[in-house]
Amino acid sequence: MTIRVAIADDEELIRVGLRVVVNAQPDLEVVGEATDGAEVPAMVARTRPDVLLMDVRMPAIDGIEATRRLLASSGEPPKVLVITTFENDDYVYEALRAGASGFVLKRTRPAEVVQAIRVLAGGESVVFPAAIRRLAAAYGSGGPAGDRLRRARLTEREAEILRLMAAGLSNAEIAAALVVGTETVKTHVGNVLAKLGARDRTQAVITAYESGFVSPAG
Repeated sequence: MTIRVAIADDEELIRVGLRVVVNAQPDLEVVGEATDGAEVPAMVARTRPDVLLMDVRMPAIDGIEATRRLLASSGEPPKVLVITTFENDDYVYEALRAGASGFVLKRTRPAEVVQAIRVLAGGESVVFPAAIRRLAAAYGSGGPAGDRLRRARLTEREAEILRLMAAGLSNAEIAAALVVGTETVKTHVGNVLAKLGARDRTQAVITAYESGFVSPAG
């Protein structure tokens, strides 16, 4: 099945480069482009991508606000992969907190961008968990996330699953670590996301770090 990809970036050179990288893959296809965050909701509604590559800094509406609007206006929004120049950037972390599922640097090798797209489309692991851990250590707030985790009342097994998710393990890797079936892991992951009110694994991992449930220090 072809993964449908859209691009939102105000720099034409970046859009062209990403388009070439994506369309060179047999299982990926660019279906839409936007030059500013203001264009994103309409473009997504028109093209229905699975993954949206979103520049975090755009002139009229940035990637943070564009992500918020997209999630608020779309019943089945795509996974948002932030494309950024600087890794340790509060813009990046705010985009993740707004609902983006991961990020890659603009200097990232094409193969890594492609892999990140596939990971998000599959939804079974977190893109670059170590980088998200560093951002959580620098920008995490603590309070609301702690309240959310306490209200979730995770079972002992669900808490164990969340720790392994925070380490970046896929469902298959978690299954191997716990010596259980992959379908069992999928069920537990779904329960964790539902209890935390998280739209995907990245949001659950951010909650785990910000609440102090998992230490960003490792």
